[in-house]
Amino acid sequence: MPEVPLHSFLSDDGGQLAVLRDGSADLSFVRLPVDGEGLSIIPLYEEQPAVVAPKGHEISVFEEVALEDLSDETFLDVEELGGADIALQVVASGVGLVILPMPVARHLNNKETVARRLTGAPATRIGLAWPSDSTDSLIEEFVGIVRGRTAQSSRQPSAQQEKPKKAPMPDRRGTGTGKGSGGKSSVPQRYAPNPDKGRGRGSRKKGRR
Repeated sequence: MPEVPLHSFLSDDGGQLAVLRDGSADLSFVRLPVDGEGLSIIPLYEEQPAVVAPKGHEISVFEEVALEDLSDETFLDVEELGGADIALQVVASGVGLVILPMPVARHLNNKETVARRLTGAPATRIGLAWPSDSTDSLIEEFVGIVRGRTAQSSRQPSAQQEKPKKAPMPDRRGTGTGKGSGGKSSVPQRYAPNPDKGRGRGSRKKGRR
């Protein structure tokens, strides 16, 4: 719906639901699981986990690392450190490693750290949440878009609106009730009655050749 403006802003994990509770946002992309009381939530996709280590760590020579191969490493708790941004600063100092969703590690892009795909660790899930009592046609339209529906999809609210009816095509044959000059029918010539129709054989007047 191009006539409706859309504004977006970032929020951390602690504020992903707070923006819905205080009315700052109508919808929020959240990292699941969350407390869904009073909310409508739909899951969307999973995020690839990543391990983040200080620059120069041995994981930098690999494209992918298994969690079981890092059993001797010290892992830090991101939430206890105050969030992903601060956690990466601590990792850069060489204290330990952290596990983050790959999109988060790439977004923060701390140049003093290195991030690699991590296998054997649970993936995080992203969902879309909004207050249940605020569901309307605009919310449903947005939900359909993030689920991959096109504007022409029959399941989109905007596509279910009544389409304007086309004006009937004019009758090109005429009505046949109007009279032309001399009281003759105004029906086009190709539809004019055959003057010989109904006469007996030989009733047509013959002229000289």
